[in-house]
Amino acid sequence: MPRSLSHFILLLCLAVVQGCATYTTPAGGVNIPSLGEGDIAELMAVEPAAKFPARLAVARVQSSGYSSRTNDSYGSGRYSVVTTRDIEDEAEFSQLASMDMVAGVAPVGRLLLPEQLDTIKDLRLSAARLKADMLLIYSIDTAFHVEGKALGPLTAITLGFLPSKQAFVSSTTSGLLVDVRTGYTYGVAEATERNVQRTTLWDSADAVDRARTESEAASFKHFIGEVGTLWGDTLRQYAVSEPIPEPVAPPAPSKPIPTAPAVLEPTGGQETFTF
Repeated sequence: MPRSLSHFILLLCLAVVQGCATYTTPAGGVNIPSLGEGDIAELMAVEPAAKFPARLAVARVQSSGYSSRTNDSYGSGRYSVVTTRDIEDEAEFSQLASMDMVAGVAPVGRLLLPEQLDTIKDLRLSAARLKADMLLIYSIDTAFHVEGKALGPLTAITLGFLPSKQAFVSSTTSGLLVDVRTGYTYGVAEATERNVQRTTLWDSADAVDRARTESEAASFKHFIGEVGTLWGDTLRQYAVSEPIPEPVAPPAPSKPIPTAPAVLEPTGGQETFTF
């Protein structure tokens, strides 16, 4: 077989293999409010109990069994917890720690979590072991779109010979700020970002996943800014300083009342003193 022909066949085989390669989109995020518990009457009776300055615990939750090319998750049940940072930057957590009236920020680690994860209370128990006052729970939901068609979680995308079409990756980071002691919800924050490309750039799984991580990182950075706004509103409403009582002045010393001097009146051998 001529050498040029064998070289052509080798290139053709590589192209076919590349064309048959696929990328599977990661599992989705979690609707965090659905992880709550209790009926309406119980929820309405819940009150805030956090003290300021407050210690803040942070946890990222995803759907049960979540994994990606850069991360995986822990726990089974209705959701799982991502305990390793991949798209989050240390600067964003420093930004959280620098907010007014924040005594400290700590992640909820794997050693503090139960294996079975079903409700927000499971995360609150873990945050309580950190002596945290508040818990920031967030989840990232990423969707892939090609020419307006959404590709849902766990969808296989064929790579290599994709036609030149407009594609974008959209990531939404949403979160709740809750009271560790009572489960009271102080508020919500959400941010969405997208990374627009052409499908011809999706020539490998690494290229597609790079578009995902860039979109998720931008979304999380925007989300931290929204958390800052939420935290400011929380301080204005719940961190009201008690008025300092005015010092009470001691009573002024009373002036003595002058009395008339005693008068001596002699009366027949008896001495009488009249005051």
